[in-house]
Amino acid sequence: MNAQTEVKADPNQKMMTSDEAMALATQDTVLTPRFYTTDFDALDAIDVSLVREEWDQLIADMVGDPNKTHFRHKDDFAGIIEGLEPELRAEFTDFLVSSMTSEFSGCVLYAEIAKRTKNPDVKQLFKLLARDESRHAGFINESLKDAGIGVDLGFLTKTKKYTYFRPKFIWYAVYLSEKIGYARYITIYRHLEKHPENKFHPIFDWFEEWCNDEFRHGEAFAMLMRADPKLLEGHNKLWIRFFLLSVYATMYVRDHARPVFHKALGVDPTEYDYEVFDICNTIARQVYPVELDIDDPKFRARMEALRQAALRIEDGKAQGGIGGLMKRASGMAGAGYNFVRMYFQRPKTHRLPAKIRLQPAW
Repeated sequence: MNAQTEVKADPNQKMMTSDEAMALATQDTVLTPRFYTTDFDALDAIDVSLVREEWDQLIADMVGDPNKTHFRHKDDFAGIIEGLEPELRAEFTDFLVSSMTSEFSGCVLYAEIAKRTKNPDVKQLFKLLARDESRHAGFINESLKDAGIGVDLGFLTKTKKYTYFRPKFIWYAVYLSEKIGYARYITIYRHLEKHPENKFHPIFDWFEEWCNDEFRHGEAFAMLMRADPKLLEGHNKLWIRFFLLSVYATMYVRDHARPVFHKALGVDPTEYDYEVFDICNTIARQVYPVELDIDDPKFRARMEALRQAALRIEDGKAQGGIGGLMKRASGMAGAGYNFVRMYFQRPKTHRLPAKIRLQPAW
């Protein structure tokens, strides 16, 4: 957690403004979505020959554009966010802005890769990815605009800080982002199918087809990694474990910071998160030879201890002064200690399947 002041929706305020939504979208902390840049020249050397048959099938599916007409904004979205109870409105707005920023960060990166690479396979793929992510971000932003809190996406592109990652780190991180995005959306969607009384906004009706886009995107990154087997061997297994744990820990801390949002949905954030982790672990066996043992009681206890440490950091920020600084230092030490202990827990291992592609069967 860095020392930058974190912008949060104020549940006591009548309504968040567009400027505050922009501040929320542009903030940079350990837990907020990031914008990425990479070594674009290195992408020209990518060779997908090892996965050509499945690659061509996936590209054909994406060119077919199954969700071409899905993301159509409806007039009945208007007024719903404003009508929510203040605490729910604040947390739901935070959820939407965070989701929109994540989708748009993908759009920006994918579009830049498509523009700069000379590799025809990579160029075609990333044009298709950017198309989908642009629709997702725009759809969420339209929902925010209904409440008068839309974000200027062009301005966000210019003001958001960019993090440099080598291509392989982009693949590790974005693969997990896409797959856990699928797992999150489909878990909420299936829950609301059983409990429609908890569907407090119509945007949830879009989640099934929406998360199928995320699933296809993850398939593409799985193939990019399987096309270069050394990315999944040797010391790179340590990097895979790091990114798995980083993504899971970030989700766990962020979701528990939205208790009213999850209560409104009728889900317990801990149970929800571990259901999502289980789905993501199962899917990731297509490409990652290691997975985190999320069912180990020690893992779960340490994850909760990390969350408690994150709360101390936030309390220290709010308190200020020497006492607040000491509380933040204690929280940072606790978070780091528990992250390291989870990282060095023995992972599960398995052989990669001969076939890469999966279907969104959850």
